[in-house]
Amino acid sequence: MKTRSVVVYSVLRLLAFLVPLGIMMLFPIFREMYWLALIFATLIGLSLSIIFLRRPLDDVAQGLAVRRAARTVPTAAEKDADIEDAANAALRHEERPRPDAPSPL
Repeated sequence: MKTRSVVVYSVLRLLAFLVPLGIMMLFPIFREMYWLALIFATLIGLSLSIIFLRRPLDDVAQGLAVRRAARTVPTAAEKDADIEDAANAALRHEERPRPDAPSPL
């Protein structure tokens, strides 16, 4: 996962929240009811991030998917299937007639 993409996305999300909050805090009504400014800034930041930050979010998600795929451990069913495949291949190898072995007929 690229650290740069995570940092860029995080900074842009913070800016999408802090800039509207700063603008709203310039109005006297929001200075008295700061909780209302926080709610509005959260909604505005969420909306802006959904609309404009799709590409950075995709980069972060792709990096996480690649990282998770690299760490994936085979499940017990996959291990069992590998063991069965190896056993079947060994049996098929043993079933072949040997050139020096006597004919069963």
